[in-house]
Amino acid sequence: MYAIRLGDDGAELRPLEPWHAEEFLAHLDRGRDFINQYVPFGSKATDVTGAREVLRRYADWRAADTASLHGLWLDDRLVGGVLTLNFDAGNGTCEVGCWLEPAATGRGLVTRAMRVLIDWAVEQRGIHRVEWVAAAGNAPSIDVARRLGMTRDGVRRAAHLHHGVRHDLEVWSVLAPEWRAHNDH
Repeated sequence: MYAIRLGDDGAELRPLEPWHAEEFLAHLDRGRDFINQYVPFGSKATDVTGAREVLRRYADWRAADTASLHGLWLDDRLVGGVLTLNFDAGNGTCEVGCWLEPAATGRGLVTRAMRVLIDWAVEQRGIHRVEWVAAAGNAPSIDVARRLGMTRDGVRRAAHLHHGVRHDLEVWSVLAPEWRAHNDH
């Protein structure tokens, strides 16, 4: 449907849909422990059926205009993705997030893909506030929020129980005028 080049290194942003279930499962299996350090994304996708269910759930949310899922491919191999959650065009708000397998880290893939996703949300869909929520210990995720020009709004203390540990959640955001100024629109 679409493939957006994210630079000259073979990175592309593409739809991630139910028919990608086998590739999605293989990707999750390569990075499951790393991906699930702070969030349970894809943790129930332990076979092709489970992977297809995760992708189908996001496809349903996309159809309802409440979320979207986009894969990151590097040299034609699925290595991660970016997403929107709590997408509310009427209210002008959404949350964004990401995940990567370890071999794909340190290349700026999430930052590049997120720029495309946020630009679409702000410029095409009229989103005014884009929010990023990350566990306080997830330094790479917080670094992406900073690189995107987001402002730290605050900390929700001990708000997320994951693997038996209560994590503080940092809330970051960027408003449409800030996004445009930061990205020279």
